[in-house]
Amino acid sequence: MEQSTSPKFKQNAHHALHDASLQRALGRLKTGFKDKRTAAIANMPEFEQLRDTARDIKNHTLANLDHYLSAFEANVIANGGHVHWCADAEEARQTVLKICQDKKAKSVLKGKSMISEEIGLNAFLEKQDLKVVETDLGEYIIQLRNEPPSHIIAPAIHVHKEQVADSFRETHKGRDINRPLDEPRDLLDEAREVMREHFFAADIGITGANFLIAETGTSVIVTNEGNGDLTQTLSKVHIAIASLEKVVPTLEDASTILRVLARSATGQEMSSYTTFSTGPKRDGDLDGPEEYHVILLDNGRSNMLGTEFQEMLRCIRCAACMNHCPVYGAVGGHAYGWVYPGPMGSVLTPSLIGVDEAGHLPNASTFCGKCEEVCPMRIPLPKMMRHWREREFEKHLGPQSMRFGIRLWAWFASRPALYGKATGLAVRVLKSMAGRSQKIGKLPLAGGWTDIRDMPAPEGKTFKQLWAEQQAAKKA
Repeated sequence: MEQSTSPKFKQNAHHALHDASLQRALGRLKTGFKDKRTAAIANMPEFEQLRDTARDIKNHTLANLDHYLSAFEANVIANGGHVHWCADAEEARQTVLKICQDKKAKSVLKGKSMISEEIGLNAFLEKQDLKVVETDLGEYIIQLRNEPPSHIIAPAIHVHKEQVADSFRETHKGRDINRPLDEPRDLLDEAREVMREHFFAADIGITGANFLIAETGTSVIVTNEGNGDLTQTLSKVHIAIASLEKVVPTLEDASTILRVLARSATGQEMSSYTTFSTGPKRDGDLDGPEEYHVILLDNGRSNMLGTEFQEMLRCIRCAACMNHCPVYGAVGGHAYGWVYPGPMGSVLTPSLIGVDEAGHLPNASTFCGKCEEVCPMRIPLPKMMRHWREREFEKHLGPQSMRFGIRLWAWFASRPALYGKATGLAVRVLKSMAGRSQKIGKLPLAGGWTDIRDMPAPEGKTFKQLWAEQQAAKKA
């Protein structure tokens, strides 16, 4: 399992908020993803209906997961492939290693795969003297920088092109040190030249899978660079690693969900490359792997079935939730401390590594509800974050100051008259602190807020006052 720094979320977030380079990079979220998604959905009147259909497909699949996984396995085998069932990260790593050793492999190409990040596959294989090269450009960049991804579809969103150029000059030896690397095209051309050498030399190609299709035994990958196609067709062996919930019943079901995936992720009608792989190369095929392996990884998913967190297994990794999340937009992905950032990570990470380890993440939310609003699979992320907050509270994992504050609030709330007087006094004090500016720059016990932004002063009447007036007006 990839090492987690989730228990240090507060420190991570504090560092991120004061990282000027990161803050500049996060400004690309709106124009890069949010605006494009809005435009794409506006051109599709049936989008909301498709969301309902996609949700229902996944709910049906999860309710019959054993059946569809068995059907998928049978069809992979019928097509000449191999299926490996792995309970946890270590079993998955060892399975990949055995395939590599059986083929006497020396080099491994990787397509973008969050599951491989989850199980810490790269570092493990490198310790076994295997050369591992990421082929997705973003993943390749962060591999050179020895960093984890900060976003699930744009792993290097935190990196500026000047930093990429520095990494290329440092890593790509034997080239003119003064070569121009000022423009994105220069960087792309150089990455393409370097990558071509790896594509033709690799023994093993490893990809993730956006979908596994039960009726045909097919794995599906969605990319915008074509690197995934080369990874799985030029290598002698293709290994697809996927978690159990990636299975869908039919080709038509996969096509339906694809219609909401790209629009939600990048604002495209369809990703540039949507590739269906069914078994190894057959007689007469011009290219393709000699062997086709699928690793089906549980790693905690089956424990989510039948619980209040089962709906999280509908996630298709589009990243719409984090693209619209004000918390992710402020601190970026590395602050979350593990593989999955943003609202989806705030639910999935405690499910996979435990609330004891990741209890801060469900609290990293304003509960504005935007994540649920934009999720193409209609996953109720705020509701599940509240469930994790309840679990954290029940296990006494929260800081003592928070527990004391909740008890103090409960004491006042159970005494309405006293509560009204206390809140009225607090409103007057806050107004006096703000003065004419109507904003509070420094607030005791709330430095986490006012260190980064001003707090608006209360205006007008309290909720209880407005409620009482409304009720009195109804009786009048």
